[in-house]
Amino acid sequence: MQRKKVVTIGGGTGSFTLLSGLKKYQVDLTAIVSMADDGGSTGVLRDELGVLPPGDVRQCLVALSDSSQMLRELMSYRFEVGGLKGHSFGNLFLSALEKINKSFSKGVEEAANILNVKGDVVPVTDQDTNLFIELKNGKKLKGVVDVDHSPEIEKIGIKKALLFPEAKANKKAVEKLLEADIIVIGPGHHYCSIIPNLLVRGIPEAIRKSKAIVVYNCNLVNKQGHTENFSLDDYVADINKYIGAERIDFVTFNSKKPSASLVKKYENQKELLVNFKQEDVPERSYRIVRSDLLSDKKSIYSKADMLASRRAFIRHDSDKLAKVLVAILGMSDYENIIKEII
Repeated sequence: MQRKKVVTIGGGTGSFTLLSGLKKYQVDLTAIVSMADDGGSTGVLRDELGVLPPGDVRQCLVALSDSSQMLRELMSYRFEVGGLKGHSFGNLFLSALEKINKSFSKGVEEAANILNVKGDVVPVTDQDTNLFIELKNGKKLKGVVDVDHSPEIEKIGIKKALLFPEAKANKKAVEKLLEADIIVIGPGHHYCSIIPNLLVRGIPEAIRKSKAIVVYNCNLVNKQGHTENFSLDDYVADINKYIGAERIDFVTFNSKKPSASLVKKYENQKELLVNFKQEDVPERSYRIVRSDLLSDKKSIYSKADMLASRRAFIRHDSDKLAKVLVAILGMSDYENIIKEII
């Protein structure tokens, strides 16, 4: 029996969590990764070496690596002192491979071989580009860091989001989307990790053209100043807008409430749990799969991680999420059989 082809779209910790669970199943796995990041170690390397952003790709490579625990820890290790303080070894490693191969994608392929990666990690574009958001009052936000720190995106509203220079999709990414049995979007930072992928020319077109099931993993928590008032349906509508069609078929949604202490921490930051009410939208074009998707593990970050204070502490459990996605993938086969019997 031919293995199902699973393609994920995202970046950052969300993709790491998702891929860590999916790699345990017998599927043909491809991670399409955002290339707009300009924060932390990644931002410094982009500025000083003129390389493409390695951070999100590094996390995906580590998640899918079947190498030794020591090698995976090495790729994630961050220097805590000296001139390299804040940099992860993996980011430096990928930047060096890009320079040697004179191509970021080729460097990623070499890294995948060295790390014995199960699946493919594909940069969404090979072009050097940045995220720009123009607000309705005319203010322009340049770069992921500027967008991430803006407290007024939702209040003022977005007039236009784009990549500049305009970026064309990696040919391999388009091919993988067209061949996919299931396309999984998120979880991840809505405007900084997910939407930048959908701004790459050729990606929305491929998703629209693909015959794959499209699943959106809804975030657990809204972001202050960005999506404070977003419900599940708002996230879906916004992603479909950037895809250019009502393309999402399923949405995974966490049904378990986090501990009171974690909820209070997020409420103090005005970042509240995402919610939805069944009656809000009488007829949805997608189905919502509710399940306990919450991780009980405590998040631990290196002292040298410059972005640690902004990372999520309420997060998905990789195994729970993967199990639901594999069930959705199997559900489609079951429903096709039933239709044929009828």
